[in-house]
Amino acid sequence: MSFRTNKVAIFIDGPNLYATSRALGFDIDYSRLLREFEGRGQLMRACYYTTVIEDQEYSSIRPLVDWLDYNGYTVVTKPTKEYIDANGRRRVKSNMDIELAVNAMELAAHIDEMVLLSGDGDFRSLIEAVQRRGVRVTVVSSIACQPAMVADELRRQADEFLDLKQLQPRIGRSPVERIRTAVGQA
Repeated sequence: MSFRTNKVAIFIDGPNLYATSRALGFDIDYSRLLREFEGRGQLMRACYYTTVIEDQEYSSIRPLVDWLDYNGYTVVTKPTKEYIDANGRRRVKSNMDIELAVNAMELAAHIDEMVLLSGDGDFRSLIEAVQRRGVRVTVVSSIACQPAMVADELRRQADEFLDLKQLQPRIGRSPVERIRTAVGQA
């Protein structure tokens, strides 16, 4: 298989990637992220998974979700669920693992490489299942922060592990860019 015919799909666990980039002290430039992985072959799909709070008038994630949706990403969202725990405290549950796993399994027959941007160890079984279908799996997360943001079993199962810290110069936004974007000058 030549590099040009390599079919790639990206799966982003949004909250996990956000937490990892924050732990490393930088923001992700999603345009640069897309270009970084387009360089690996034919990009079949770039999926971003996150939950949203539906009953809020404004959600801080909404501008990002809208931007991604218009700029080459398939955005998959679902509403958060609120519940009262055993101690009577209000809790919010937000998890997109099943949606990401189902979509990855559906696409596995059509891709050569899966890039998973998450450190969640729950995805180890998914990676193993996708690999059995002949798909090469790259995990992007970080061991460069304390504590490490990637589960050891996930990193070991992957065909390739990329530390987000190493990608920072190519996919990160500088503080100046962050300020310009925040005030609408970008």
